Amino acid sequence: MFRLPQAIVPIHGTGANTAGDIFLPMPTRSLQTRIIALFLTLMVLVQVGGFVLINTVGMAAARKTAGDELVAGARVFDRLLEQDTQRLVQGARLLSADYAFREAIATGDADTITSVLSNHGRRIDADVMMLIGLDQRVIADTLGATMGATFPFPALLAKAEAAQESAAMVLLRGRLYELVLVPVLAPLPIAWVALGFGVNDALAQDLNRLTGQQVSFLSRQGNDPWRLQASTLLELDRAALLSDVEADRFAGRDDAGNSLHSDGALTRILPLPARAGGAVTAVLQQPLSSALEPFRRLQRQLALISVLAVAISIIASLMIARGIVRPLRELARVARRIAAGNYSTVPATPRADEIGALASAFRTMQEGLIARESRIMDLAYRDTLTALPNRALYSERLDQAIEAAARVDSALAVLLMDLDHFKDVNDSLGHPIGDMLLCEVSARVQSVVRRSTETVARLGGDEFAILLPDATVADAKQIAAEIMHALEAPMTLDGHLVDVRASIGIAAFPADGRESATLLRRADVAMYAAKRKNLGVAVWDDDYDQHSSDRLSLMTDLRQAVDNDELTLVYQPKVPLGSTSENYVEALVRWRHPTRGVVPPLEFIPFAEQTGYIRAITQWVLAHAVAQCAAWRAEGLAMNVSINLSARDLMDPELPERFALMLQQNFCAARW
Repeated sequence: MFRLPQAIVPIHGTGANTAGDIFLPMPTRSLQTRIIALFLTLMVLVQVGGFVLINTVGMAAARKTAGDELVAGARVFDRLLEQDTQRLVQGARLLSADYAFREAIATGDADTITSVLSNHGRRIDADVMMLIGLDQRVIADTLGATMGATFPFPALLAKAEAAQESAAMVLLRGRLYELVLVPVLAPLPIAWVALGFGVNDALAQDLNRLTGQQVSFLSRQGNDPWRLQASTLLELDRAALLSDVEADRFAGRDDAGNSLHSDGALTRILPLPARAGGAVTAVLQQPLSSALEPFRRLQRQLALISVLAVAISIIASLMIARGIVRPLRELARVARRIAAGNYSTVPATPRADEIGALASAFRTMQEGLIARESRIMDLAYRDTLTALPNRALYSERLDQAIEAAARVDSALAVLLMDLDHFKDVNDSLGHPIGDMLLCEVSARVQSVVRRSTETVARLGGDEFAILLPDATVADAKQIAAEIMHALEAPMTLDGHLVDVRASIGIAAFPADGRESATLLRRADVAMYAAKRKNLGVAVWDDDYDQHSSDRLSLMTDLRQAVDNDELTLVYQPKVPLGSTSENYVEALVRWRHPTRGVVPPLEFIPFAEQTGYIRAITQWVLAHAVAQCAAWRAEGLAMNVSINLSARDLMDPELPERFALMLQQNFCAARW
């Protein structure tokens, strides 16, 4: 809540009353002159004193107003940086929880991982993306600056290991980045993913529009000179700022931590968290000229009133003084109410003079404060595309609902919904159509979830969350079915007919968890189970967690099976219906795992299809089948062997060439 400094208004009043029953024999003109001279002298002294007082109070109030605005701007600045950090953390967590990303990590292919990182970075406008192994070596880096090297910020990594996330300002290649680090869990950490936004002039301009202050970012490494990374200042002012920082001209600060610069601007130094021996500082500056302008107008007005008061009469001067004091008292009362956070009182000063302009300025300032606070709340708790609650507001409401349900021993349900093939819509029709699709999906979901106690939120991307207080699993499944039905009707978006399907996961309190993080995670697992099994809707089950862990380890085991020849081929005879003397068999692959035992093909072949590793299995099958066919031929047994191929294999342009080479090496013909 922004606060205005309490207005201090000097109130002046003079009065004189003379009466006499005896008239002395003295010149009346001379007495009038002395009375007028005495009154005028007193008035001049009062006016001079008033000018001095107003000048002193005005300067102090202007500095306090500018200082308060600078302090408020610093709070807004900190909140915006925190929001950016949380957005990065959310983006990193979304990436680390992405099943396809974890499968890409399991492949160990740096190019694939870098591609996934780059795609995700483009979606969230991140400037740098990294994947760090548990040995603290950089596996993938979209900048290419640290690929294969040790992660240059070990302190940031240590903090993330302790708190499951960390953030700091860092210097990469001389450029300043806001970097966050979160683990990739499966369910134990298997790597670390880092996301970062570059600190540049565009970011400084955005902060300037929201805080109203000039914003600059400076950094230095060790004892090196300060470098200006980004600023809203002009070029000459930037050089002056660097000179002032190096000379430590901002050492003298007031109680609020602000420094008055020689150019009449208040400056606030905000050290920012940094790593690897570096120092990062944000500098906020607020000129005093705008805050002093109302008091300068007031000084000019009082000077005019003083001249008119001397020229006209004492009574006129008193009336004018009362006319000045009364509206100022009203403005001071309004200012005190605004300072207390009450914005309902509007200055009632319908005048066309400077006092009216000051009252209008108060009203404008009051409206600006209301709009700014409303905008900040929207940015903090609302999704800008759909106007739905965002992840932060949804998490708050979920925590409150869990607390309320625990008090009265009732249930609640959490639903996570993800659109199927949403990326295809973005890729084929463009992001504007994708945004329209998200808005239409939001409207249809809200048409089903209508109770005021229920919440529909967009967590990010194409992921939505629904909170159903006082609801059982059966209630949640009913709502999920209605949502799926609402999405069945095709959507016409800018002339394009789009069919939408979704997968919904359900987790219930208290059966599936008593904490919000647990419920969200389990609903997420159920959602991916529904997507994987093409169920549409799935309720969380203990087997889903085990299945997720098994699938993550299956890729590594399958790679070892191919490398260590754990796969075997069995040959199923095929009997031709016609009359022929030729022999036919079909080569079928089998896997005997050292610890799992016999793994059915239905468990690892579809998985290999999804991950693309089916090509390696096909290569192994072709090599062994051709060798066996050649061995049979050497023994005088003519055998026709058929081999199954995947659709992915048929898309491989090099497959015929490799197969021909195998036949040549084993002295086999494609057909005898």
